Amino acid sequence: MLNIFSRSKQTSDSPDGRRRLWMDVGDLGDLVNPAGPHEQWQDHGLGLLRTIMHQNGLMTDVASTRAVTSWRDLRKQIKGYDMMFMNIRSYTFPVARRAAQIFKEINPTGKVITGGMHATVALDELEAIPEIDHIVQGPGELIINDIARDPDAFPRVILGTGTRSMADWPMIDRTLWPKPASRHLAKTFHWPLEPECGWGPAPVATLLTSRVCPWKCVFCNESSYIQTMGRRPVEMVIEELNFLDTHYGPLGSVVIHDSMFFQNPSWLEEWIEKYPRQAHQTWSYWAAGRSDTVRQWPDLFETLLKETNWGTISIGFESGSDRILRMLNKECTEEDNYFAIDLINRIGDELEAQGRKPPIIWANIMLGIPGETPEDAFKTMRMVKSMHRVMPSISFYAPYPGSALGYQLIAEGKSKMSKENYHRYPDDEKLQGIDYQFYRELLAGKYDDEVNKGLDPLSRRKAGDFSAALIKA
Repeated sequence: MLNIFSRSKQTSDSPDGRRRLWMDVGDLGDLVNPAGPHEQWQDHGLGLLRTIMHQNGLMTDVASTRAVTSWRDLRKQIKGYDMMFMNIRSYTFPVARRAAQIFKEINPTGKVITGGMHATVALDELEAIPEIDHIVQGPGELIINDIARDPDAFPRVILGTGTRSMADWPMIDRTLWPKPASRHLAKTFHWPLEPECGWGPAPVATLLTSRVCPWKCVFCNESSYIQTMGRRPVEMVIEELNFLDTHYGPLGSVVIHDSMFFQNPSWLEEWIEKYPRQAHQTWSYWAAGRSDTVRQWPDLFETLLKETNWGTISIGFESGSDRILRMLNKECTEEDNYFAIDLINRIGDELEAQGRKPPIIWANIMLGIPGETPEDAFKTMRMVKSMHRVMPSISFYAPYPGSALGYQLIAEGKSKMSKENYHRYPDDEKLQGIDYQFYRELLAGKYDDEVNKGLDPLSRRKAGDFSAALIKA
């Protein structure tokens, strides 16, 4: 159901008189002077659950570790609350832990209630924090109101419950998201929409049409957190975009945060039919696919690119080596990867010849994988160079808890990551036994003579220095 939202009320309006606070968690200062655009993304879990609570008269305020530059500044914002809610991911765990400790110092009788992926994949780490009163594992849509009304009625560890379909979700009230916390950032943020990040013009609308990727790659922990659910109906997605365009726009572009957008052909066919005709305009969008499904449904993929303005195609290629792809249980092959690349290159060339803007590949690439050889890495970089229009997104493999490979490496004592340093800085060394200096030299172009072997002249001319493409894992 779509509602026109007013500015969020304060907790003083709650019928039961309790003061509730949602803490948006991220690195200090990311909403003041962020290091990059992705640090400014808003948390859809926070937005969804706050919307559900507010629609049921359970009003909350919001604070953000991203909106302050010191813990002293955060202390000023959290005094006098009865409850604090936090959505914790593995890479925000250290910040969330400190926020819980400060909240309890200032509000010793207040309740700290946590959820999010880390509550499921690393329960023991949250249980070890005495300041956390309740830990919700899994989805929270159908249980958040009961917990907010009477947290004492629940055990410390709670099994969450969610809806069967995203069609049952309300539209997020985006005015419940935290605001940018500096005048400089406010000028470019376009709150309650979001800022441009290189994928399309601002202001940007981010949304979800599906939840959780159904594949089981060993490096990913998403499927261990929450089960798949019914996809959001096409018309609901378009209605939300039109609403945002009317009330907060005009929209510049869209980011579809689905882990896997290019699945369910019947849904995609309906998107092709309705999006160009029912949306206020066919906004360019970023969305994710897989090389094997592109190969499985090439005509459907080509139609999406040409008729719905899928402008930035995120594909998790990960590696250009069959041996590594099998190790990762990627269920894609080198041949799949090159099929997708060649198809996108061809479509881009055709559109450019027609005077239309060609699509760009947002290429997710992983290096520093256990067992990877230099030749495997050279094949991966050859693959990247074969893409005519590409924004490489390269990361060093990170063994997060919750993933099959992550659990194995943690158990073997090979992980350099821990609850003390869960973060995503690009140049971090994540594993013992990996020659990170080799990878730094590879990205800097030292081995270009080897990488360029067998490439066509156009691909060989691609810049050899990919150091700037190394991103957070």
